[in-house]
Amino acid sequence: MNKNQAFPWDHPRFRSWIGVARACQLMQQAVTRAIADLGIKPPHLDILVNLYRFQGISQQELARKLLVGRSNMSMLLPQLEKRGLIERNPDAKDKRVLRLSLTAEGRALTEQAMTIQTGLIERIMSQTPEDRCLQVAEAMEDIIRILQTLETADDEEEG
Repeated sequence: MNKNQAFPWDHPRFRSWIGVARACQLMQQAVTRAIADLGIKPPHLDILVNLYRFQGISQQELARKLLVGRSNMSMLLPQLEKRGLIERNPDAKDKRVLRLSLTAEGRALTEQAMTIQTGLIERIMSQTPEDRCLQVAEAMEDIIRILQTLETADDEEEG
């Protein structure tokens, strides 16, 4: 870094990015504490909520939605299956594909966890006016689109 160049933390966009990252980290910690009594952690909750929304999704599709590798899935899914919260069944057309679904117990636990998570989000976000919350959401959606475009461009360059 040369003497004329500003430090990253002096840049307003860097400050904004660090603020988002810290908020995510602190929220993750708050969610972890809030759902601890249910015997699940945020990665489990991510899986359960996605299965609640997309019943019958494949393991590969779920990993893609959660932006994680198959190795992460292969560690977490057996834990949920062993607890009787999810089922993995072969696809009717392609036996190599496993379809995931919630059991009745998994559905009930997911609903409890979503209620806790939603309550926590509401408690935190209600202290900020709705229009500012929407501005943050729009900014983050823009960033997601930009990052996805960059990822696609990088993939095309490599391929």
